Amino acid sequence: MLGKFIQTRNIGVRIFLNWQEKQSFGNFTCLHVKRKLSDMVNVLNVAEKNSVAKNVAQILGRGAIQTRETGSVYNKLYEFRVYVPSLQNQCLMKMTSVSGHLLSFDFGPEHRKWTSCNPQELFSSPIVRFVPETGMKIKKCLQREIRNCSVLIIWTDCDREGENIGFEIIDVCREVKPNLKILRAHFSEITGPAINRALNTLTEPNKKVSDAVDVRQKLDLRIGAAFTRFLTMGLQVPNNNNNNSDKNNQIISYGSCQFPTLGFVVERWKQREEFVPQPFWYITVESVKDGISCSWNWKRQRLFDERSCIAILSKISEHPTAKVTKINSKQKSKYRPYAMDTVTFERLASSKLRINAKRAMMCAEKLYTSGYISYPRTETNKFPPEIKLNDLVTAQQSSSEWGQFANRIIQNGGATPRNGNKSDQAHPPIHPTKYASNLNGDEKKIYELIVRHFLACCDKDAQGFEVTVQIEINEEIFTLKGLQIKERNYLEVYIYEKWYDKEIPQFVENEMFVPNDIDMKKSETTAPELLTEAQLIALMEKHGIGTDATHADHIEKIKERGYIMVTPTRHLMPKGLGIGLVEAYDDIGFEMSKPYLRAALEKDLVQICEGTKTPEHVLKTHINEYEKVYKESHKQKNRLFELVRTKINS
Repeated sequence: MLGKFIQTRNIGVRIFLNWQEKQSFGNFTCLHVKRKLSDMVNVLNVAEKNSVAKNVAQILGRGAIQTRETGSVYNKLYEFRVYVPSLQNQCLMKMTSVSGHLLSFDFGPEHRKWTSCNPQELFSSPIVRFVPETGMKIKKCLQREIRNCSVLIIWTDCDREGENIGFEIIDVCREVKPNLKILRAHFSEITGPAINRALNTLTEPNKKVSDAVDVRQKLDLRIGAAFTRFLTMGLQVPNNNNNNSDKNNQIISYGSCQFPTLGFVVERWKQREEFVPQPFWYITVESVKDGISCSWNWKRQRLFDERSCIAILSKISEHPTAKVTKINSKQKSKYRPYAMDTVTFERLASSKLRINAKRAMMCAEKLYTSGYISYPRTETNKFPPEIKLNDLVTAQQSSSEWGQFANRIIQNGGATPRNGNKSDQAHPPIHPTKYASNLNGDEKKIYELIVRHFLACCDKDAQGFEVTVQIEINEEIFTLKGLQIKERNYLEVYIYEKWYDKEIPQFVENEMFVPNDIDMKKSETTAPELLTEAQLIALMEKHGIGTDATHADHIEKIKERGYIMVTPTRHLMPKGLGIGLVEAYDDIGFEMSKPYLRAALEKDLVQICEGTKTPEHVLKTHINEYEKVYKESHKQKNRLFELVRTKINS
């Protein structure tokens, strides 16, 4: 009967038998059913978070799932039955999850306390890998469930970090079942087609990718602990009820990505502080024709010599008649955006929505696990040909805000995306996977940004007609530009960019007229603005600091540590401690705030993934580089600490 189920003890679990399952079994008796069930393969499936596990189970189980507690409040277990092609068998699937990384690296007890050793010993002291107390219930669940399974399928996020988490799960499960068959599911969105495709194309997990993460974690642990202990203990002062005692005794953390990120902020601040304005002069020409006012631009733009500018003004004032010497008319395009990668997403969220990158990524992750968007951590900005873009566009026709625009794309021949040239060979660009109508707050804003960007990318460039008029006044050249927009196209949906008509009068070549006003004006150069978060992310990407998955985390970390602050205008301002750390290391000859060391590591991690360098060689090389810096820091510690204290107390 529909909705009934049979309890079977021979495999130790409950199996739902709905109408669809009865069809797959045929007209068998209960004895036949038991025999059929006994042939099934028991499979443990593990995702990176509970929301993914639940959604994947609902898709593969077609709603016929049973939920069990695991001992971990936030990690349930879902059971269902499905045919797995790579196993060529009907399988009893147990789907559960971890909560991010399951294992951690740390020093042994003899080196774990801050005062237990000289910080330099941390560059070579033994490291242990263990399950923290917070993960013990998850570990017990995995090891309990795997005992009755012969196959483990990894469903973690398909990026470098997710691969590493997958191998943590594998290691924990192999402790109790060494001969497990291990498979890996690859997916970029949590939708029916994507998850079923992942089940049908299972592969082996990639140990090289996981090894790259292990190298980064071990290196970050060693250099982070060594420099953090060195700086913090060196800068601590006795508490004499001094008002500055708290800030002098805070943790001075070091991170190989944090410092270069801080360095970009400090460098821009220093450029601004050291900036000396320079006066300059320029000539303006104003005219009115057919009731339209025109401001002409001087070809020289500006001069830093006042006398020279006065001489030119005097010259053209003697014969102020302007002659039209050239008129250029041409089609003008405003290009639609490229397909969206993570860095573009973070920059747009920060600059257009005023949502910082950390918060934006949290919202995107939730939208992804809810099945509304594709995986939000990607370096790809071109759509692979197998993605059915027209189906994705059609899904947005239900919207009252952009539905008509989506319909127009389909009616005008379908999606024609503007693709970039980057691909991480793992995930497509960020895009909506289905229409969402019940979102609120920042999640709604983030979803709207992704949808509008996707639709704009799939439409056509805006088209206009630009006219440039050039005049000559006693050998000095001035220009005037006008724009007439013919087709707005993608701009109709992409509310984050503007393009305006600019009306100018009609002119003809050799036409002559006397301007209404010719004048010389004075101004001065202005200091560069402090960095915005969007600009900082762009610099991090350009110089290879972190990855698309970690940019936001590094920025948040230097905020939390009190190295920088956000101004009311949303610019990033370094604080005394941040300035002191950067300038002190610059002073002793080691530019720790520059991106070179970390960028070199990121390149080597890619080579580990590609198999052209070994993890052992990369780790040893970079430990040696940082240990050299540490030794020099220790050698010049008095000067280093004094420079930092000066900035802290200023």
